[in-house]
Amino acid sequence: MKKKELEIAAIKNYLAPYLNLHKVFPLLPGALTLKGQAAFIGMDETELKELRQSYEKNSKTAALELLKDDLVLGNLEKLPFGTSDRIMVIGDSTADDMQGWFEIFKHVLQIGVDDAEFTFINAAVYNSTSLDVLRRVDRDLAVYKPDWVIVAVGSHDAEKLHGVGEHRTLVSLAEFWENVAAIESMISEVTRNPVIWMTPPPVVTELMQDMPLFNGVINEEDLSSYRELIAGKSGYVVDPYGTRMGNPANAWNYLADGFHASISGHVETVKVLLQTLALDRNV
Repeated sequence: MKKKELEIAAIKNYLAPYLNLHKVFPLLPGALTLKGQAAFIGMDETELKELRQSYEKNSKTAALELLKDDLVLGNLEKLPFGTSDRIMVIGDSTADDMQGWFEIFKHVLQIGVDDAEFTFINAAVYNSTSLDVLRRVDRDLAVYKPDWVIVAVGSHDAEKLHGVGEHRTLVSLAEFWENVAAIESMISEVTRNPVIWMTPPPVVTELMQDMPLFNGVINEEDLSSYRELIAGKSGYVVDPYGTRMGNPANAWNYLADGFHASISGHVETVKVLLQTLALDRNV
């Protein structure tokens, strides 16, 4: 494959689904238009529009397939939400994916719950650590006033940079604990509903090491410590042991970078999320 073709493929697979410029630069006028976003990543406006339409189609198709599962339908009947609730996710690129688990989850509820008038807000931002989320959460809570908040953090906190930073994670475990506690406290000021904690999914470290897209790498032994900390929080804890991608993790649940989930990986996440909300609450 020629270099230009590789660049286009990388943009389509690893940039376009996650780069929501209006979240990163909310005051930048060009970030609010499709034309401006397309120009920023070097794409044609029509092509970006078609890509986003395909993401929407993919997530809706995945939701329709899930709704053929009797277990999924049973879990929908036990969800703690009111039919007009506002549901927001904050976090990193494991949630900030235009064809990801939150979008599939949205379609599942919109289609599968009778008389539903949910509002879904995806306030997750690509490449965020818990510190980045902490910087934005007060604004997001004030603007969107959610009834429920899903928190998906930890993956980038556990990242180790190549070179001088290869022996330490971007965010120490102690700092991560403090950030998460502060996020939880802020959420409690807006809603009495428990936080929904989405633990960081496993990664395939070997694939990450072969992907020039990343400045560093994530090791499962580091990631498990961050996951364990989240597992001890009150509220709903989704996948506390990090097994939703398979145990060991199945490669088909990931894109070729070993970090971002494929559609099948996102589907597995939605299954576990629905099961947790229907059957389990750690209070």
